[in-house]
Amino acid sequence: MAKKQGITYEEIVRQVRAGEFKPIYYLMGDEPYYIDRLSDFIVDNALSEEEKDFNLTILYGSQTDGNEVVNAAKRYPMMAERQVVVVREAQALDNPDPIGFYAQKPMLSTILVFCHKGGKLDKRTKMSSEIAQVGVIFESLKLYESQLPTFVQSYLRRKNYEIQPSACYLLCDYIGSDLNRMAHELDKLIISMSEAQKTVTPQDIENNIGISKDYNAFELTAALGEKNIQKAARIIKYFDSNPKNFALQPTLATMFNFFSNLMLAYYSPVKTVEGIAVWVNQTTWQVRNNIMPALRLYKAGKVFQIISEIRRVDGASKGVGGERTSDGDLLKELVFFILH
Repeated sequence: MAKKQGITYEEIVRQVRAGEFKPIYYLMGDEPYYIDRLSDFIVDNALSEEEKDFNLTILYGSQTDGNEVVNAAKRYPMMAERQVVVVREAQALDNPDPIGFYAQKPMLSTILVFCHKGGKLDKRTKMSSEIAQVGVIFESLKLYESQLPTFVQSYLRRKNYEIQPSACYLLCDYIGSDLNRMAHELDKLIISMSEAQKTVTPQDIENNIGISKDYNAFELTAALGEKNIQKAARIIKYFDSNPKNFALQPTLATMFNFFSNLMLAYYSPVKTVEGIAVWVNQTTWQVRNNIMPALRLYKAGKVFQIISEIRRVDGASKGVGGERTSDGDLLKELVFFILH
């Protein structure tokens, strides 16, 4: 999961749930999902709905400065044990120096939360060193591709649902690493399911998210890994007939990731499913169902050529190298090259 130096998202949640609040939280990093979730979780656990009316202050870094933040933090709560001040867009905050001085002696009745997305607080600043002494500095990191299935499974498990592996990887391949969007789609899935159904299937994905369980980049790549010419041809024909359901760039990215991992697998010092999974940073399910079959069907030299061809097609799709060819025709040429 997303981590910070010395503390994790889960640890902060446990502390807040137990009523152990810090006077200052600085939430930063490239993954906005955990920043948003922690900010909301702190507010919801620190204040009741009635207390929020008078004791929750939302400021925006692009519209305020350090002095205004400190003035808000120094106010006393009204008819409540504490107040919460949330500074969104903290990366745009003007004149942050007063916050460093405030952190030397923060108000114990104030919880000050900074949300800094798309970057990090400079560790060399006084503000950073002083906050680290009394509060929490949390860095929210982007998940690796191999971590997405675990995120999906954990998210659903917390809501008492499971998901079939094939459905999980179909969803991860389609949504990618945008965790806020992923959480939104998972919530839609849960709402759509009957009370008796507790396991998400590929059919649920197709019915409620609009991803065809048979015709998508994930299934095309799986067909190529198995050298299943008939299945690959069906998917290519579907893409050609339904251009609104086909985007070449994401398809190329999925294929590139697969064949790059396949290339790495040849050099794994341990050729078991578990050993290759560790070496290529993928789950054992992915290795067992996708990489292992492809290792038996493709030689390393051919895989190297495939990776080069995917790059060439990517450039051609962007107009590099001469006459523009349609995305459908480029994909047909690439699939033919891979399978022959």
